[in-house]
Amino acid sequence: MHTQPKLPPNVQQLGTDESFLFDCLTANSCFTTCCRQLELALSPYDVLRLRRAAGLSSGQFLDTYVIIEMGDEDVFPRCYLTMIDDGRESCVFVTSDGCSVYEHRPGACRTYPMGRAVVKQADGLSEFFVLLKEDHCHGFINDARQTPQTYLKSQGLEPYNRFTDMMAEIIQHEQVRQGFTLNKKQVELYLLALYNLDTFRDRIRLGELKLSGSEDADNICTLSDEDLLQYGINWIKSLFFGN
Repeated sequence: MHTQPKLPPNVQQLGTDESFLFDCLTANSCFTTCCRQLELALSPYDVLRLRRAAGLSSGQFLDTYVIIEMGDEDVFPRCYLTMIDDGRESCVFVTSDGCSVYEHRPGACRTYPMGRAVVKQADGLSEFFVLLKEDHCHGFINDARQTPQTYLKSQGLEPYNRFTDMMAEIIQHEQVRQGFTLNKKQVELYLLALYNLDTFRDRIRLGELKLSGSEDADNICTLSDEDLLQYGINWIKSLFFGN
């Protein structure tokens, strides 16, 4: 049985159909405050969408906008969006008019002030929601009634959550719980297949990566970015865990 962690005072658990009042409006005096003084972790799908918005290759985007960290206690590397050194640690994409990449904004930005977590259990993934109430956020004084499900839909989170759930099959794999760790080569392949799709595609085309006998490199190279990311997730899972 999964035990729920103790939540901070400003965080409350939400039921799937539990309602709350919230609306983020440009008229709110706090507009874009949540885009500053933050550590914004990026999922593989976040990077796919953001580099598309920036008009960059995946490698260029990683070099320009992403900080990669891996502490001694981390099983997998973590990717964070670069912040501007303006005294407020502002998001590199925030302007006085709001988010300059709004259509492709990361999943965490879309979900805020909610949080969504999935936990891998024997019978599949369990989904949990929380609501974060921070002093700077005035969106809660608005009268738009939300539920987790209606809010996720309104913020276009379906593809983001779908890829998050796929990633849970790696990050929460039973072998990870049993102490699995990555060597240097595996770290490189993890970042390649999940965050640097253009180079991943090129290396498949050049025959530099080992694929299973039934996979056709030419067909893989013609996949859309979304389909290639899904392929990369499954490839990493098979490469690391054999399933």
